[in-house]
Amino acid sequence: MKSMRNVLRIFNNSITMAKKKPYNECLNTVKPVKDALEVINGKWKLAIIISVGVGNERFTDIQDSIEGITPKVLAKELKDLEQHKLIKRIIIDDYPVKIIYRPEPYADTLTPIIYALKEWGINHKEMIAK
Repeated sequence: MKSMRNVLRIFNNSITMAKKKPYNECLNTVKPVKDALEVINGKWKLAIIISVGVGNERFTDIQDSIEGITPKVLAKELKDLEQHKLIKRIIIDDYPVKIIYRPEPYADTLTPIIYALKEWGINHKEMIAK
């Protein structure tokens, strides 16, 4: 009797574990994706990273390269990106003081993601247009 109960308990545990596996796999994917999106999510962050990445260093150049962004929003997003070590704010002690923004080397890790999103966006627009 005891051995039959043990077999049933093991069997029930394996069924329970099998049911939880897809759930865990989902969590193991969703959590890091959510973490990544917290950093680059929003209307402006990727646009700012791209703008700085192509060489726009001055605040006004960045603002001019991103249609519709306000100075207040740009300042806030630049601070966020600086905190996440994607953009570096450099103060040049001159008269007048000059502030420039440059991408951190860590920002290069986003390059394949940006190109993948670009490609997906182009393909998606074509698919919807059909």
